Amino acid sequence: MSQPPPGQPPHGGFGPPQNQPPQGQPQGGFGAPQQPPPQGGFGAPQQPPQPGYGYPQQPPPQPGYGYPQQPPGPYAQPGPYGQGPYGQAPYGTYPHPGAPGKPPGGKKRTALIAGAVAGALLLVGGTVYAVTGGGGDDAKPVAHPSGDTGHSGTASPSADTGDGAGDGRTDAEDLNAGRKPGEAKVLWYKSAPDAPGNGADAPGLWVTEKTAVKAAYKEIVGFRVADGTPAWAPIALPHEVCAVTKRADADGRIVVAYMNGTTDRAKCNQLQQIDLDTGKKGWHAQVGDGSALFDSIRSIELTLAGKTLVVGRDLSGTAYDAATGKKLYDLKKYGTDCYPAGYAGDGGRLVQVASCGAGGAKERDEIRELDPATGKAKWTRVVTKGWRAERVFSLNPLVVYLTNRDKKAWNISTLDGGGRFTSEVKVDEKFAPGCGFLSLDRGLQKCQAVAVDAKTLYLPTESTTGANEIIAIGLSDGKEKWRVKSPVDRPMTPVGLQGGNLIAYADASYGQGGRVLSIPTGSGAHRPTTLLRNPEGAAKIENGFFDATTVWSGGRFFIATNRLSGQDDSEEKLMLAYGK
Repeated sequence: MSQPPPGQPPHGGFGPPQNQPPQGQPQGGFGAPQQPPPQGGFGAPQQPPQPGYGYPQQPPPQPGYGYPQQPPGPYAQPGPYGQGPYGQAPYGTYPHPGAPGKPPGGKKRTALIAGAVAGALLLVGGTVYAVTGGGGDDAKPVAHPSGDTGHSGTASPSADTGDGAGDGRTDAEDLNAGRKPGEAKVLWYKSAPDAPGNGADAPGLWVTEKTAVKAAYKEIVGFRVADGTPAWAPIALPHEVCAVTKRADADGRIVVAYMNGTTDRAKCNQLQQIDLDTGKKGWHAQVGDGSALFDSIRSIELTLAGKTLVVGRDLSGTAYDAATGKKLYDLKKYGTDCYPAGYAGDGGRLVQVASCGAGGAKERDEIRELDPATGKAKWTRVVTKGWRAERVFSLNPLVVYLTNRDKKAWNISTLDGGGRFTSEVKVDEKFAPGCGFLSLDRGLQKCQAVAVDAKTLYLPTESTTGANEIIAIGLSDGKEKWRVKSPVDRPMTPVGLQGGNLIAYADASYGQGGRVLSIPTGSGAHRPTTLLRNPEGAAKIENGFFDATTVWSGGRFFIATNRLSGQDDSEEKLMLAYGK
């Protein structure tokens, strides 16, 4: 991640020298190829390029984690500073191990110029779940769930505390029966509400000291973390949930969006604030239509940044006071050809990616940091033509993942507080950060198997079968600091950071429960310690969660689905909680 030697220009470089302002097009280009992704892999086209916005899209493969990928191709060109290639290309398309990839059909975020048809920037689900408040030793557990569109369904989730009493089902079983010495116990288990035959989304999982909250089809449900009893009556919404904030605000409140009807013309434009611990509804607002052609609110994106809630449409956005629901400002086209395309936020920063010059010679992405209170740009970084800012791994520091479809190349870079490039990853591995299907999803904060602290990026290596590794990469130089292998014959992924340790989850198999692991991140050995060894008696259920979200909080481990199949042959899973 170092700069070129004095007097030597970057070879296919990645941004200007640090003493130059970020405005304008950097020589050599911000986003120069580090190395190509595997063909069919993370960052590579999942299907042939489509003719543009609105063209019927073909769904990507859905066999899930472990589906055979094409072998990775060779490097498109040497590294950015005249060095040779670093090895085979990284990144696969896999989501969280054990959780099949979510089918497409979520949000679409597109940039168009004067109504001209442009290249599509499509959205589909994926999630980042971090036990971190910034990566420090005092970080508190914070859950970051995903959310897109839902469909239909009815009944409230039922509760099974795992003690044999069941949840009203005749086939209830004691998930702790035969629990072996040293195994954790199932604290409680919830079945999902009925969903329509074509399925429904169940986005979001928020965990406080008291309550675990989940959205499922047309309901928001809350359970006491200790025993799974209802914390408050389920909140029934008129229509299906179509978006959620990834985290709660400082006062423990979330915002969910739901559809205004059930027809094909229904819009995702109803906003509802909810208190996680009390279940009380706060403010309600209706999102206005976008003014530009194709600026749809069939689906939207909700991003919390400090005290501001940004609602992203296809080509614009609107900011609200997160506490009161009062409209603050609109985010629209800027310059001559730049349209907002995605947002990333945390407790203090708001980052926007814009798509500019779509379909023309000046087609490019731009990365901007905005003042959450006013929407004014603090800085703008132009990305070299052909490169796309696909994901934001972290806001503090700002770590961005970029791809180049034509060159089949990728780059992970760190930017400082002024938008200046400081470093890029140089590690010869194939990673599996659980970001869903690239090129089908412009949601910037969708990666669920990545953790970042102030100095280090933690990424899991790809593994279709058996154990994998987590690699710690220094953000100052992009080099490997250390790596650790999964202690079991199953892949593990980062969940977040807590108390100076990396929290990881080793996936369950059909006959063996998963494990929650703690890995020291400081100097010395990085040997994983098992915090929870989930019971074998619940392994089948744990392994069967579809598009799973995991959260470690207060010594308890929560796993929940983000998607309901709607099949009536068996009762679907919603949530499972483990503890000692």
